[in-house]
Amino acid sequence: MRVASIDVGLKRIGVAICLDGKIVFPQDAILRKNRNQAARDVKDFLIEWDIEKLVVGLPKGGSSEEEMERRIKHFVSLLDLDIDIVYQDEQGSSFEAKELTKGLFRHKKDGKIDSIAAKIILQRWLGI
Repeated sequence: MRVASIDVGLKRIGVAICLDGKIVFPQDAILRKNRNQAARDVKDFLIEWDIEKLVVGLPKGGSSEEEMERRIKHFVSLLDLDIDIVYQDEQGSSFEAKELTKGLFRHKKDGKIDSIAAKIILQRWLGI
């Protein structure tokens, strides 16, 4: 099964894919100018890779949990896809991504960390 995950942020959307159930690959993040453009870009990406299931990171805990959940679920509704969508706790994935890559490259705001966070979210869901 071809599975993808997204880590939805206000400026960037991290993306990762798994085509064989074993290895997860971070992809180039989608830069978010507005939610409609971002939803179009995510949908195009999912169609291009023939993704069958989408795993979406949801923050659990924290003071703005309900607000973020509402925003993320609204964004997912804009995708207008006919594939399975599941939600996975993303708590700490961005911090973990930064720790994993410390010293490997400069942490710029280019989306690499966001896509590595999406990779972590997908690995958690897959149990690998």
